[in-house]
Amino acid sequence: MKPVWRVADVRAAEAGLMATLPPGTLMKRAAAGLARRCALLLADRGGVYGARVLLLVGTGDNGGDALYAGALLARRGAAVSALPTTPGRAHADGLAALRAAGGRLVDRPPATVDLVLDGIVGIGGRGGLRETAEQLAASLAGRCGRDGARATVVAVDVPSGVAVDTGHVPVTASGRASAVPADVTVAFGALKPALVVGPAAALAGQVELVDIGLGPWLRGTPALQVVEGADVERWWPELGASAEKYTRGVVGVATGSATYPGAAVLSVGGALAGPTGLVRYAGGARAEVVHQHPSVIATGRVADAGRVQAWVCGSGLGTGEEAAAELRAVLAAPVPVVLDADALTLLVDGKMADRLRDREAPIVVTPHDREYARLCGEQPGADRVGAALRLAAWMNAVVLLKGDRTIVGTPAGRAYVNPTGTPALATGGTGDVLAGLLGSLLAAGVAPERAAAAAAYLHGLAGREAARGGPVTAPDVATALRPVVGRLVGTRGSGPR
Repeated sequence: MKPVWRVADVRAAEAGLMATLPPGTLMKRAAAGLARRCALLLADRGGVYGARVLLLVGTGDNGGDALYAGALLARRGAAVSALPTTPGRAHADGLAALRAAGGRLVDRPPATVDLVLDGIVGIGGRGGLRETAEQLAASLAGRCGRDGARATVVAVDVPSGVAVDTGHVPVTASGRASAVPADVTVAFGALKPALVVGPAAALAGQVELVDIGLGPWLRGTPALQVVEGADVERWWPELGASAEKYTRGVVGVATGSATYPGAAVLSVGGALAGPTGLVRYAGGARAEVVHQHPSVIATGRVADAGRVQAWVCGSGLGTGEEAAAELRAVLAAPVPVVLDADALTLLVDGKMADRLRDREAPIVVTPHDREYARLCGEQPGADRVGAALRLAAWMNAVVLLKGDRTIVGTPAGRAYVNPTGTPALATGGTGDVLAGLLGSLLAAGVAPERAAAAAAYLHGLAGREAARGGPVTAPDVATALRPVVGRLVGTRGSGPR
């Protein structure tokens, strides 16, 4: 996993490292990495020599990074112009380096621009762009380079204007994002939350992390961690030669109803793509489930389902008394449970509070924003990581807060973000597939927070895979899960070679 650090932790690490270095060394390290990435981008647009580069220069160190990087590009033959957001207040040493390399100051953007370096504000920025900076950034929208293509925008450390610790993006009165969208963000020393969560992550473009020696000085607990494919592969249960269906785990699925049989079919489909050896279904859609998935053992009630190692409950269950009785039966079982959709709605009135309070086995809840609001009485808001952690602490449950960058929060305060999300998953029923897969991982013995993170990661990949064939439906995602799992975990999940 990749650690993600809050601004205060990065500042403390920078201060510790700078105390061991000659003045200006850290900024020049950052600028060297930034210039290298810009040179690679310009190589695809006719080369560095003769390229038109525009620096948007704020008053702080972020502007200094841009100026030093611009000086390096100018020494390689680029025509570099610096446009300060506040004339007379640019980083003095950086400006001197740029001028010595042949760069120049301008008071308006040139007509031709191949690459823009956004150095307006960095991790010290608050509350979006100021009006002059916002107008300046907006004026670049139509600028093109030598090849006639739109100018490439590179953010220095973070896109200017975003809330770095939360990933929130302020908006103007007209509803436009008060931040500079980037094609590439070159981050220095550490990932920051705005690069991986919230609407800011979409503005960061491709993120490249430059090592400036900060690692040994980053101490304490990261704000969150980015899940990677290698993590999911490591967490996936490995089959031994003596494995059989019961030792692999049995997952129970209490979803769907006569009214919503599709929810049952989809959640069972997700469970079958997981590592367990058997799926038991309990509910009002057993005929449809067995027709679609003949390997499933189906009954009408949770009480009749037999022994399982985890339950999935909620999708399409309904919210009447019969559904509530099934949820109570699931919560009474001494095994991990996944609560989704209607199961979350049934928790809102508090009648299940004693069942939740008395449980010792883990709970994972999987709300989207509207379900979160029903549970908490408010929307997740600007800080989605904080929102997931608050709900996790309140419910003593692992929370999988769905979204483009799904967040997993734990009662102990750990948080994870899934990088594989896609808007293609914003269609009915895909959450049912996710819940089934998550339940299968729990039943196979994967720890709840890892199961949630792994399920979100694979679900995102399946959404991307399904999108290759056109507009995505939930059955497409369920179908795509199996090959996605196969490619990621290989023979780990299918026994010895």
